[in-house]
Amino acid sequence: MGLIARVSTIFKSKVNNLLDKAEDPRETLEYSYQKQVEQLQQVRRGVAEVVTAKKRIELQLNKLQQMANQWDQDARDAVAAGRDDLAQEALTRKQSVLSQMQSLQTQIADLEKEEHRLQDAQQKLSLKVETFRTQKEVIKAQYSAAQAQVKIGEAFSGLGEDMADVNMALQRAQDKTAALQARAQAIDSLTEDSPLLQLNEPSTGDAIRDELNRLKGSTSVSDELARLKAEMGKTDPS
Repeated sequence: MGLIARVSTIFKSKVNNLLDKAEDPRETLEYSYQKQVEQLQQVRRGVAEVVTAKKRIELQLNKLQQMANQWDQDARDAVAAGRDDLAQEALTRKQSVLSQMQSLQTQIADLEKEEHRLQDAQQKLSLKVETFRTQKEVIKAQYSAAQAQVKIGEAFSGLGEDMADVNMALQRAQDKTAALQARAQAIDSLTEDSPLLQLNEPSTGDAIRDELNRLKGSTSVSDELARLKAEMGKTDPS
């Protein structure tokens, strides 16, 4: 299993466990993002360590190269001096150094392969982290918007219940007002028909009083007519 696959498997396992327990998905997303960033940092540290190790070996290789060159020169000097025995020893030392150099070159080649592999993994993981970060922000924004919509919906729902209570209270007030108005009208009607309010009004049903009043009126007119004739010197014919 490759490095990316192992990282992905571990990440999915931890995220699934967290999703089962988390209440706010935004916290889960932030946790997941931080874990991916940590994994990316680990890969970057791995690349840096490989590069450092390769540089260290390259320094050793350069030193061995200098030693091999020195032994080669020593062998030449020994041959020039007629000391073949010393020349042979110098060449033997040179071969030993060259063998060590070959081993270091193999290690450098392996480290370069590891460096390329880690750099490729770093590039892919970095792209995944950036993609996840973008998606995370989008999902967080969508969640916040949905949360706001839920709160608004709950507020409107509560407002509807409050308005229902207000309408009921208004209807009760209107009913009580109508009942009170009807009661007032009934009281007014009873008051108008009360005998107490009719004591100072003449009774239209008293026939004797009416007749007496007419007689009084008739007598007054006769008296006034007689007085007028007397003034004018006229009398009624006998």
